[in-house]
Amino acid sequence: MLSSSPARIAAATAVVLVAAGLPSVPGSAAGRGVVAAPGAAGIGDPYWPLDGNGGIDALHYDVRDRYDFSTRTLSGTTTVRLRATAALSRFNLDLLLPVSSVLVDGVPAAYTKPDPHELQITPAAAVPRGRVVDVVVTYAGRPGPIGYAGERNWLAGAGEVVAINEPHMAPWWFAANDHPLDKATFDVRITGPATHQVISNGLPAGRTVSGSLATTHWRSTDPMTTYNAFFALGRYQVERTVQDRLPSFVAVSRDLDPSRRGPALRALRRSAEVTAWLARRLGPYPFESTGGVVSPLAARAGFALENQTRPVYPVAPSRSLMVHELAHQWFGNSVSLRRWRDIWLNEGLATFMEHYDVERRGGQSAQTWLRDERGFNLGVPSFWRTPVSDPGPAEVFGNAVYVRGAMTIQALRHRLGERVFWKVVRTWVRTRRHGHGTTTGFVALAERISGQRLGGFFRAWLEAPRAPSYTEGNGLR
Repeated sequence: MLSSSPARIAAATAVVLVAAGLPSVPGSAAGRGVVAAPGAAGIGDPYWPLDGNGGIDALHYDVRDRYDFSTRTLSGTTTVRLRATAALSRFNLDLLLPVSSVLVDGVPAAYTKPDPHELQITPAAAVPRGRVVDVVVTYAGRPGPIGYAGERNWLAGAGEVVAINEPHMAPWWFAANDHPLDKATFDVRITGPATHQVISNGLPAGRTVSGSLATTHWRSTDPMTTYNAFFALGRYQVERTVQDRLPSFVAVSRDLDPSRRGPALRALRRSAEVTAWLARRLGPYPFESTGGVVSPLAARAGFALENQTRPVYPVAPSRSLMVHELAHQWFGNSVSLRRWRDIWLNEGLATFMEHYDVERRGGQSAQTWLRDERGFNLGVPSFWRTPVSDPGPAEVFGNAVYVRGAMTIQALRHRLGERVFWKVVRTWVRTRRHGHGTTTGFVALAERISGQRLGGFFRAWLEAPRAPSYTEGNGLR
């Protein structure tokens, strides 16, 4: 389907390639006359094989969407600036909405949807390895009825919409390389009624009003995973403050019951304080702003989510919930997963910080919590059955991932001692800032800093289908 005109390549090579029906790529980083090939339809994560795509590295997303409450239609364009990591005859992006056009560096490209989740793009000319191109995708549709991987994630009411979920959200509202392995910077522009406000990640970059509509622009200059990108469009009470030169933006939906708005706003005002405390314990805050949003639509989803710089909560968050979601700014948002199997690193560390916060404020010690939790679950075989270091897609957000993950971290703290333990944690977030981490990498770091062999310890807590023995080596004595 692709015809290419390779320039400055040996005529004989070009004849052979054309005869074989393969495009050639002139001047690619891999060398002259390299044969281009299709990028894979997935990035290689076995939990969700269609997530992400092969052969591309997204550098920046410019998302410009409009949501119409009367028709429940989302329309827009996403410009993805991406680098080819291989010589590509075609490549995929992840998008669930119907597409009307695709441009690659301003030139119309052929496209198809071989799967509802996959947008397959064939540019007019093959893309050499290392080339940076702008891919503009135009789309429109009703996200509400669309499902993927057993999920229907669109949250919208008569006058409010909140685009949040994990592990998947991006394909319902923008074209993406949708896997945590590929992070990028973002510009998000959302158009909606001028009576409404838009909240998103990062910092506000402008708002323009045209008649009954307004377009609000938010910018994220730090790399972000696609599931962490979000927008909320509705009628909000918004406050902006600055603490220690860090801006904080908080917003409470006016669709929230009036008796709950005041408590929600008062709770969110603690975001900057909690962020500052976490920074003192974990190391410098990794992003350009903090804050939070409370929306009744999140209550419909049944969870809070750690969207980068601005978690979204279903109700006024408790301090523990706020500690958890803001700790994710380090664990999960700055240091992101390479594969979904390592989700315990995100959830275990964030849950541990909840219990550590209770301890340092004079409540139950995290070690007492660990021992009590182990004892409580001794007679619950299902709690130990899931291998936390590889729980499978059905249990990726299961209770064991959170609780046993946090138990592992506290047991490690007790075994290593305060000084060595916090050196491990702070080194983890510092050396992988805006990058990625794995269980193997975390274990190796803890062994290197502590000088101890910890393979048996981590196997006992993360893999064995039974409660760890009550021993000093397992961090319990």
